[in-house]
Amino acid sequence: MKKGESFIGEVIEYDFPNIGVVSVDDNGETRKVKVKNAIIGQTVEATVNKKKAGLLEARLERVVKRSDVEVESDCPHFGDCGGCLYRTFPYEAQLSIKEKQILKLIKNAIGDKAEDIDKAYEGISGSPDIEGYRNKMEFSFGNEYKDGPIALGMHKRASTYDVVNTFNCKIVDVDFRRILKATYDYFAALNIPYYHKMRHDGVLRHLCVRKGKKSQEILVFLVTSSLWKEDYSEEEWKEILDKWVEILKGIELVGTYAGILHVNNDSFADAVKDEGTTLLYGRDYFTEELLGLEFKVSPFSFFQNNSRGAEILYSKVIEFLRIKEGTKPVVYDLYTGTGTIAQLISKATSKTIGVEIVEEAVEAAKESAKRNGIDNCEFIAGDVLKCLDDIDTLPDYIILDPPRDGINPKALTKILSYQVERIVYVSCKPTSLARDIMSFYDQGYKVERMCMVDLFPYTYHLEVATLFIKDKN
Repeated sequence: MKKGESFIGEVIEYDFPNIGVVSVDDNGETRKVKVKNAIIGQTVEATVNKKKAGLLEARLERVVKRSDVEVESDCPHFGDCGGCLYRTFPYEAQLSIKEKQILKLIKNAIGDKAEDIDKAYEGISGSPDIEGYRNKMEFSFGNEYKDGPIALGMHKRASTYDVVNTFNCKIVDVDFRRILKATYDYFAALNIPYYHKMRHDGVLRHLCVRKGKKSQEILVFLVTSSLWKEDYSEEEWKEILDKWVEILKGIELVGTYAGILHVNNDSFADAVKDEGTTLLYGRDYFTEELLGLEFKVSPFSFFQNNSRGAEILYSKVIEFLRIKEGTKPVVYDLYTGTGTIAQLISKATSKTIGVEIVEEAVEAAKESAKRNGIDNCEFIAGDVLKCLDDIDTLPDYIILDPPRDGINPKALTKILSYQVERIVYVSCKPTSLARDIMSFYDQGYKVERMCMVDLFPYTYHLEVATLFIKDKN
């Protein structure tokens, strides 16, 4: 087969995170072709776009025939928006797809130790909410096609630049949708240009909304470049932002605003970065409750996107850690974010030490601990690799909850050198866990317990919690 050649075939395998494998006849030879976003059981039309070392990859053109379990999508944006891959699959089918491909990934990574996974695996837990479950969304400004009108929403599927207006998104609640639409209407009417990632010109970059599921407090921040200064005076820009705030305050909402902010970001990266924040209304954080404790969440600090699902996940972490009554161990909670897990286990520890690189998250964790009357948690701002050398108290147990890219190999070597009895690893990107897992075995650990918790219905993302214990053999 050649680049540019199209074919039709059935997806017979499915690899994490979203790669369908199609078997096709190539001049009498059976070839396997990888097709992104093609799901097992579907018959698809695709076009070969990469051919390297005999391996073929193809671009999905259309689904010719759905899987036998698929249903009609109830989301008007599905197909255009790149946010939800499994919108046409019943929820139980989604869980089954995720579970199978992640188990395959982990077993392949662990090789001849795969039987440990069979013994340790305890199943998958679904999200308590499958609609309106997200407590955070980062919407992008852009246009739906080149030189088209401004758009505000999610990136178009299989596109780096195009944006789809997602005013009826199903995975956020009505308050998100109303704030999104009101912001779009206001700035579209003003004809303020969006920030173009290639040309590095324009103003509007992102609209971020965070909301406590239980507290119902809402934090909104508009992210722009500082290029507004080319067209507006400071007084004019302030008036534009003030009018936007008044429009937001006039929306009928279920929740209430904790704060509304303006964030400056002139970095070239297509990511929300804080290069100066101005408080326009209220305060610069919201609160949320998990398992009976209250947490302060600042604009850029990590907090699980699914509050009710996070309670299931953290309950599993506590169960896996299995702190015996009366022992009062020292626990390291590395990559602690806003210190949620550290505080939730604090009653059973003599001391919990959390390390997090985002300073504002550490400050939020300290304040939350005071609110919750917890005095045996210490939170340190800095990189895990560098901070560990400065901690005098040695751990009895360790919890790891790294970002998507996983753990720096040098940091992992240092963590494993403590040789503690139990390590709980929470992974939001299973490929990172698959990469790291043999390092644990190399240092005398084995997988004792493993489970999955779905915090991201309709997407291919999933959380995996793994208990590693020191192998006495």
